[in-house]
Amino acid sequence: MKNIPVSDLDRIVEMAWEDRTPFEAIFLQFGLQEKDVIELMRSYLLPNSFKRWRKRVSGNKLKHLQRRGFSFSKFKCQEQRAISFNRISKKR
Repeated sequence: MKNIPVSDLDRIVEMAWEDRTPFEAIFLQFGLQEKDVIELMRSYLLPNSFKRWRKRVSGNKLKHLQRRGFSFSKFKCQEQRAISFNRISKKR
């Protein structure tokens, strides 16, 4: 498995726990295949937490883009503030 910066470790674990975040998104952001994420979760989580996560992920068809029965696009609320140049523009 690759060397992963400590700053990215928490984000990868968070994305792996999320139901709607597919493994392909983790691969695009961090370059980790599904087997690498499983290995990381095995070493990072407590044994019971890892078992719970694996049971949850193995039955979840949303974790794989190819297994989803629909395409998706990112939802953005009309009330959400626009972000430009790392500064949040205020509503006026």
